[in-house]
Amino acid sequence: MTTDSSTARPALTTLSDDELAFRDAVAAFAAGEVAPRVAQMERDAKLDPALIKAYFEMGLMGIQAPEAHGGAGGSVMMVTLAVEEISKVDAAAAIMVDVQNTLVANPLLSAATPAQLARWMPKLCAETVGAYALSEAVSGSDAFALQTRATPKDGGFVLNGRKLWITNGAEAGLYVVFATVDPAKGYKGITAFVVERPAPGFSVGKKEDKLGIRASSTTELIFEEVFVPAENVLGQVGQGYKLAIAALNEGRIGIGAQMVGVAQGALNAAIAYLKERQQFGRPLSEFQGIQFQIAQAATELEAARLMVYNAARLKDSGGDIAQVGAMAKLLSSQVCERVTSLAVELFGGYGYTKDYPVEKYYRDAKIGTIYEGTSNMQLQTIAKGLLK
Repeated sequence: MTTDSSTARPALTTLSDDELAFRDAVAAFAAGEVAPRVAQMERDAKLDPALIKAYFEMGLMGIQAPEAHGGAGGSVMMVTLAVEEISKVDAAAAIMVDVQNTLVANPLLSAATPAQLARWMPKLCAETVGAYALSEAVSGSDAFALQTRATPKDGGFVLNGRKLWITNGAEAGLYVVFATVDPAKGYKGITAFVVERPAPGFSVGKKEDKLGIRASSTTELIFEEVFVPAENVLGQVGQGYKLAIAALNEGRIGIGAQMVGVAQGALNAAIAYLKERQQFGRPLSEFQGIQFQIAQAATELEAARLMVYNAARLKDSGGDIAQVGAMAKLLSSQVCERVTSLAVELFGGYGYTKDYPVEKYYRDAKIGTIYEGTSNMQLQTIAKGLLK
């Protein structure tokens, strides 16, 4: 079976010539650098360090960062395109790029002082993987019920607690960590800190063994009397919740792009297979029942893609993306589940084996309804926006 990354790719009129060129460059990178590594990374449950190095060399780890700090000075739309193209090949490889450019870069670009930007951003663009540490065992959807404490101490704060489900946890050298300086103040006690590795008392704990996106590290972080100097406070003390929400709002656009990419990768593989697979003396692609199913899938997928692109455009124009970002993530994750499930069915028995790619797309799809806000939390956000 052969696959073509352009198969079933709609004609996009929403992108500029520069954006199309960027998208195609990332697609070529994904085909040349990511695709040959996918099977081994899946078996190892680990991203190839050589691929991570190639991300930095390609400029994919600092897309929105200012050129003065080694970044590309690009847009959320460019991040969206990069994540989508890599996800067509491997969602696990894509999530590292997504987290770096949304959850890590967003709070730094919005709240870091000039000195902090000069200190951290060049590293993130050139060599250092970042991670976003909000979730804990008792604070998932109730994100601000976190227990990690930041106790004031001369010249800074001491962190104690544990974080869970941290993407890029194993590879990161810089962590945006959220802790409370005063539990009595609720969410208004939450503060953002930048913790650099290694730091005395800080360690990476259990690495999760997951259903999908297996090559992406998802880890526990342990803080035991970790001293963080005052100059590592990001933004204002007690205002960390605002940074956390803003980062997640942008991050949901990235997850939407990831889900669109996964669904497109699965649909591409299915269409290529349907053209080759013969039953009853003709290709499966000639059966009208099959044609209608892929037409429906492609239509839903294009709707999800345009919703994600709309959210990215709105973010780049300075608009409020809380509601449209939630809509984009909700729809794209739902569509991805449907399309990848259909792809497995269209492959028949082969679709259920690891000899063909669609079983992996199917497993990778599930996370989209869970991380960076479950589907129920997206529905709640959308409803609040409609009813306020």
